[in-house]
Amino acid sequence: MTTVMEMAVAALAVIGLLALAWRLYGRMLVPVGPGPVFAVIPAAGDGAGLEQTVRGLLWLRGDDLVDYTVVIADCGLDEGGRRAAELLCRGSGRVRLCAAGRLEELLRES
Repeated sequence: MTTVMEMAVAALAVIGLLALAWRLYGRMLVPVGPGPVFAVIPAAGDGAGLEQTVRGLLWLRGDDLVDYTVVIADCGLDEGGRRAAELLCRGSGRVRLCAAGRLEELLRES
């Protein structure tokens, strides 16, 4: 019985060390710079796949390893696509909708 217990404790220790190493490795790969970071998603038409892309990028931010703003660049969204983009912006303070021609202006403001 003690052998089984020792094996279980050893396995948990190995898992803990691997988790710590993975976290430190992720920390080393995170882009850290002097200015803000943006993830720009060009969106057109009905915005197909827009929600999945935005939610995926927000999920990546979930570990708080890197802080960035998700920008939905309106490259010709129709009414339904624009409405979907606006709803995604309301759901999170770190998602913004911007006309494609105003991206440079948005970057200068930040």
